[in-house]
Amino acid sequence: MLLAGDVGGTKTLLALYEARGGEPALVREAALPSRDFARFEDVIARFLAEGPRGAVTAACFGVAGPVVDGRCVTTNLPWQLDERELAARIPAGRVRLLNDLEAMGHGVLALRPSVLATLQAGTPRAGTMVLIAAGTGLGEALLIWDGTRHVVIACEGGHADFGPRTDLEMELLRFLRKESGHVSYERVLSGPGLVNIYRFLREQGGVSEPQWLRARIEGGDPSAVVSEVGLAGGHPLCVQALDLFAGIYGAEAGNLALKALAVGGVFVGGGIAPKIRRKLEDGTFTAAFCDKGRLAALLASIPVRLVLEPRAALLGAAEVARRL
Repeated sequence: MLLAGDVGGTKTLLALYEARGGEPALVREAALPSRDFARFEDVIARFLAEGPRGAVTAACFGVAGPVVDGRCVTTNLPWQLDERELAARIPAGRVRLLNDLEAMGHGVLALRPSVLATLQAGTPRAGTMVLIAAGTGLGEALLIWDGTRHVVIACEGGHADFGPRTDLEMELLRFLRKESGHVSYERVLSGPGLVNIYRFLREQGGVSEPQWLRARIEGGDPSAVVSEVGLAGGHPLCVQALDLFAGIYGAEAGNLALKALAVGGVFVGGGIAPKIRRKLEDGTFTAAFCDKGRLAALLASIPVRLVLEPRAALLGAAEVARRL
């Protein structure tokens, strides 16, 4: 039996698979709220206790945080994970920890075209690809082409310095720097990041926040409210916040594509992108993606695809567990 997981700041997806020669066969899966558990081991124990299980021969977990020497301290949770300790606790023959975007990278390489939406057609060709995914945080990964296959490489580019492109984005940087000191792209391109953008625009004072909108934000998931109202054109503050978010998202995706020379394509994954698909498809994202001066034509030639499969990281972790 294989155990796979996608460990996020909001929820943890776990699944058991039977290892049958080729593609792993799903036995059962569950989504558990991450913040309800003090340790990752408690999440696994709950999942395994809730249904039948056989001997776990291998396990792989994609984790939102840097994995170094088989250990990870999660970025948005108070958890510490260790491959050897997990192997003893599960128990499992072998355990592998991957950065969550590394796991997602393995997953997207095997996705069917039906779960990918084209944001920019570009010119299809063999070559290095990249993956960028905004959710609770911002993850990035490289899919390096070695001439015969793609090798997935983890990185922590989401924590690199936010680079404003316009006067408005410079004001956003100043606003956030007063609150947090260092301002990474994750402070802007994530669920909390969208709320940060909204708060910044509200503080600008150009448009007032109506009581009904304040009540909805205070009574629900703020980022979901801002994106929902923005997509519906329900209030200028939300519309502008979503527009600014999409532009910065496209610009950083273009930055990543340039750094890796990702002529093979760009995948846009994570939980936010499918929910704001209409916004990403209206040209704001791709205009910022291609706005790279002398290399604009190169960026316009790169295919950009939106990942619609929410279980991509889980599927990638299951594939890595199968290889173990």
